[in-house]
Amino acid sequence: MTPDSILPRAAAAAVVRAAGIAPVVVLLGARQTGKTTLLRALPLLEGRPYLTLDDFDLRVQAETEPEAVVARAPSLVLDEVQRARDLLIAVKRAVDADQARTPGRFVLTGSANLLMMERIGETLAGRAVYVTLWPFTRRERLGLGRTGVWSELLATPSSAWRDVLESHGGPAEDWRTAAALGGLPVPSYRLGNAEDRALWFSGYVQTYLERDLQALRAVENLADFRRLMRAACLRIGNLVNQTELGRDVGIAQPQVHRFLNLMEASYQAVRLSAYAVNRTRRLIKSPKLYWSDTGLALFLAGETEPRGAHLENLVLTDLLAWRDLQSRRPEVLYWRTATGIEVDFVVETPDRLLPVEVKASARVTTADAKGLEAFLDDYPDLADGALLVHGGDETFPLTRRVVAVPWWKVI
Repeated sequence: MTPDSILPRAAAAAVVRAAGIAPVVVLLGARQTGKTTLLRALPLLEGRPYLTLDDFDLRVQAETEPEAVVARAPSLVLDEVQRARDLLIAVKRAVDADQARTPGRFVLTGSANLLMMERIGETLAGRAVYVTLWPFTRRERLGLGRTGVWSELLATPSSAWRDVLESHGGPAEDWRTAAALGGLPVPSYRLGNAEDRALWFSGYVQTYLERDLQALRAVENLADFRRLMRAACLRIGNLVNQTELGRDVGIAQPQVHRFLNLMEASYQAVRLSAYAVNRTRRLIKSPKLYWSDTGLALFLAGETEPRGAHLENLVLTDLLAWRDLQSRRPEVLYWRTATGIEVDFVVETPDRLLPVEVKASARVTTADAKGLEAFLDDYPDLADGALLVHGGDETFPLTRRVVAVPWWKVI
């Protein structure tokens, strides 16, 4: 595979499926996750006009005459639609005027979550299917075009997990290398050294701060916002404490709240909710904070060496990429009690729970499974086993109910 080849994306099948169902398909994700590349590579969209709101003249027309933009062709790809306030309303009217409700007529992309942005009121309810494109999963970066083995594990009794993991395991890799690369296509796949990646990340952040956020008219003080981004990246895997963040950065708590919402809306920050069902313990319910791309997080934090929290983040982003491609979307949560017993991730489906703990160490012991065992004791009717994902090379039963597995065999 050459650097100029186009790597297959797991989300491609979801876009095609959505285009056969709804008149509007909305592909969302952070800047530079590969949305344009994915759509241009789809045979389904070959020959279709591709209009981007990054083009100044088109953006002006979309703001003054959005109906004229929508009427340019029977079917369109419209890129960065969050940059024109009324364009979605024009798309809605065009769909409603089409009695056939032609499937896949409009394919839209956006670098901000249209469902979370207050200034865009029209969400195309009942007319659109949304697909999220996260940064490369590890298996996408390797050219396999898929996420980790979560579906296979959930479909298999825990007694057979070792067979699943051995049959689907990919090539071994140092998690520190993977964390430093991240999943944004250019730095993770096309740039060969750390200096080039740092230069690219610098330009990425500058564009995000000076163009994307200003286009959303959402941030008055970019210096405050950047300091909060750095503070957030230094706290990957921690509970969100907005008062503490504000004190460290020197801004008021309400501003922290608004800035975190904006980071999440633009697919940078990830706030992971707590598993809320309380059986026998008082549970912590504050969200935990992660970042969409570990390479970018390391750059923003000014860190040169990945920490264990970055391996957690790698596993989480793979889980999120997998979650958002399921027709019946599962929940990805964490579990923590007031006494400090915790499980990093809990995958919740209607009939099964999959608890996952992540340890960066190459050697793990039964003590590392304490949180998993406590969770299994609390939810025996929903979880028959658990995974301890580690930084080593061996798959083995750590306890009767917990399987220890190298991270690169899972994601």
